[in-house]
Amino acid sequence: MTTDKHYECTVTVETEFLADQSDIARNRYAFAYHVKIANTGNVAAQLISRHWIIQEANGEQQEVKGLGVVGAQPLLNPNEHFEYTSGTVLSTPMGEMHGTYQMVADDGTQFDVVIPPFTLDMPRVLH
Repeated sequence: MTTDKHYECTVTVETEFLADQSDIARNRYAFAYHVKIANTGNVAAQLISRHWIIQEANGEQQEVKGLGVVGAQPLLNPNEHFEYTSGTVLSTPMGEMHGTYQMVADDGTQFDVVIPPFTLDMPRVLH
């Protein structure tokens, strides 16, 4: 009996405003984001690259593309996860990020994993 291959990962993100690395007088707002990517499929897959869209409250947008995450290209077996922390600096006290991870399964199948949008905001900015 063969099992159908299922390629899927789930991404969750928690954010944190970094007051000690920010300089509000100079419009420098630093944020950390803590990412957990879990292989919820049934085939081992490796994270090869990332593509982020960073949207600031003033409409400015940045794109970030690169190999791996924090210098790693983790291989995730089914039901395994990888966690890392990274950061970004905005010129506004609020923004949003989203993107995709590009994955390659053990059988060579390439697929993208959606990183759902999440908000970066300095405390006490939202009323």
